[in-house]
Amino acid sequence: MRVDLNRLFALDARLSSRLRLQPGSGGLWRAAVLLAHSGDSWLCMGAFGLLWLFSQGFWHRSAALFVMAIGVQALIIFPLKQMIRRPRPQGEWGSIYRTVDPHSFPSGHATRVALLAVMAAGLGPAWFAAALILWAPLVALARVATGVHYLTDILGGALIGAAMGAAALALREPVMQLLPFLF
Repeated sequence: MRVDLNRLFALDARLSSRLRLQPGSGGLWRAAVLLAHSGDSWLCMGAFGLLWLFSQGFWHRSAALFVMAIGVQALIIFPLKQMIRRPRPQGEWGSIYRTVDPHSFPSGHATRVALLAVMAAGLGPAWFAAALILWAPLVALARVATGVHYLTDILGGALIGAAMGAAALALREPVMQLLPFLF
């Protein structure tokens, strides 16, 4: 069976446009913008960095793992996006994303939040895992609703992020032994 990529991209664009909100269209728009930004790399890394600085024990160790995973994720996804070079959907919102990173596949935000959700599920506690598992798809869908990604961007990003999260959990013990001063 041969896949017609042009038809797939057209379907993706149609389905994505159905989820798109009009900029400035009230409370739902503001919630989507807040969620879309809540997955920003600097915000996630900063939050876990502060947690690492001001905590001990479990949270200190976990925060170090989260920060390292976010850094590795960025080092992998940005070059991948530069190689694939799929343009973002047309739109006026998200100029910072459109300027700094004009490519949309895979979504770095969807990759990051899926990575964090999988890691939280593996590390615990249950309430933290549940919160991140609920938050991750909302961030990813907000990226489509605000018009900076297509559905396939977030689906691809989520799959890559889940795999990265599983890899981070599998490598946690060797990393902790290799870099004990961080833990």
